[in-house]
Amino acid sequence: MGLKTLNIQGRLLNLESPKVMAILNVTDDSFYSGSRLVEEQQVLDLAAFHIENGASILDIGGYSSRPGAKDISLNEELDRVIPIVELLNKTFATSILSVDTFRAEVADQALRAGAHMINDISSGDDDYNMMAVIAKHQVPYILMHKQGKPQNMHLNPQYKNVSQEVLQYLVRKTNECRKLGIKDIVWDVGIGFGKTIQHNYELLNELAIFTQFDEPVLIGLSRKSLIWKTLHLTPEEALNGTTALHMHALVKGVKILRVHDVKEAVECIILFENFTRA
Repeated sequence: MGLKTLNIQGRLLNLESPKVMAILNVTDDSFYSGSRLVEEQQVLDLAAFHIENGASILDIGGYSSRPGAKDISLNEELDRVIPIVELLNKTFATSILSVDTFRAEVADQALRAGAHMINDISSGDDDYNMMAVIAKHQVPYILMHKQGKPQNMHLNPQYKNVSQEVLQYLVRKTNECRKLGIKDIVWDVGIGFGKTIQHNYELLNELAIFTQFDEPVLIGLSRKSLIWKTLHLTPEEALNGTTALHMHALVKGVKILRVHDVKEAVECIILFENFTRA
């Protein structure tokens, strides 16, 4: 049930115990206002806070992928991301840095600047060169499923069987990666990416379908609309609901929680591990 380690440039990240990936959005338009970072000192302060609270991975994103987000140019994404990767690599030398991008050029430059893994919402679909970049650098690669693009994916997503279609997609993409020699692959079912709220809950209910395979599963549901719309709240009020669904995901075998709120996610993992050992 899932690989137990990821190779981070010779260091092994042990996933026997689930890990927390902290979100660092160097954007001004992320869906959750508390995650928007525009100044270097803000990034440093939040990164230090996340590390202190137990984050194993820092995930840096310069392109907002929320539903309806505006498109930005390659150069603008590079200008946002690369200096932050260099800064964090220099300041927190032992931390694992992930870059959230679908662009091969951003991935290549970020990995050369000190990033350790790539989190791709398009699994190579939006940039044909992405998998070749991953294979060249031999770093862990997060494959995520989405339907459509951030600008339109929320409009009318359609599936006959969402879990089976997502699974078939991830298996196909994994096979493409293996043919190129990519060894360390993580799956993300893509909560909120071209899915209705009902689709999202179907995927959550059937997570065990995904966690039975060799690839460890990451879940990104922190403060998303399936929580706050269901509870008639705002993203700012959705921490309690996030924690509730995190526990469900852990029970189903998820190995990485991608979150805005590290302390609460780490506490969730500690409690999960204690009752599973009891």
